[in-house]
Amino acid sequence: MKLLILSDGHGNTKALEALAPEAAAADAVLFAGDFAAFGKPETGKPFLEHLAKLHDHVFAVAGNCDVPEFTEEMENYDLSVQKSLSYFAGLTLAGSGGGSRFTGTTPNERTDEELTSDLAIVTQSTPEAAQWQNLVVLTHNPPKDTNLDRTDSGAHVGSAGIRKFIEDCQPLLVVSGHIHESRGVDKIGRTRLVNPGALAEGFYAVAEISFSGGTANIEGIGMHSLSLPD
Repeated sequence: MKLLILSDGHGNTKALEALAPEAAAADAVLFAGDFAAFGKPETGKPFLEHLAKLHDHVFAVAGNCDVPEFTEEMENYDLSVQKSLSYFAGLTLAGSGGGSRFTGTTPNERTDEELTSDLAIVTQSTPEAAQWQNLVVLTHNPPKDTNLDRTDSGAHVGSAGIRKFIEDCQPLLVVSGHIHESRGVDKIGRTRLVNPGALAEGFYAVAEISFSGGTANIEGIGMHSLSLPD
């Protein structure tokens, strides 16, 4: 199975169009939030429409640049996994949207308790840890103290609550975004972490997943970039 991993589109529909060949080769597309450009919430809907057309199987959460009510638009296109569970080809998907309260300049900044509350449905619905081995989680905000949450100043600005959720549940894969300068991969226990970088800047990732006896395994995560027109 091949998963096309995206985040932080910020209204750049041309980047989505350039991804059409990669999308055609993928089994599903994961998008970790920020449909809209900074300070331009009206750019979220056109990006959502283009993303929904990119692939038949898209799973997404909202970002901090997306207004809170944007989740209703996502649900209308049947691609939101925020505060819910979805099932696809042997995987279970769940998600948490928005970013940590930090600058106060974006419309969807939330407390750590609010961020982690989106994931409560996982522990409530799958009480046995063995059932989490095929769990894929999308969180716009990265977990704290990883390669994915470090700003240019060196500060770690991720969510402590999301990190604890990962430590407790050990999902297969966690996809996040938000911190553009922390594009990369990491691990917490068995869980693989990836921030594909900002699609608005041409960055994306591809994960290869295999199954053995019904258990999913990550064979590799490749980091890629597009040549975008000026």
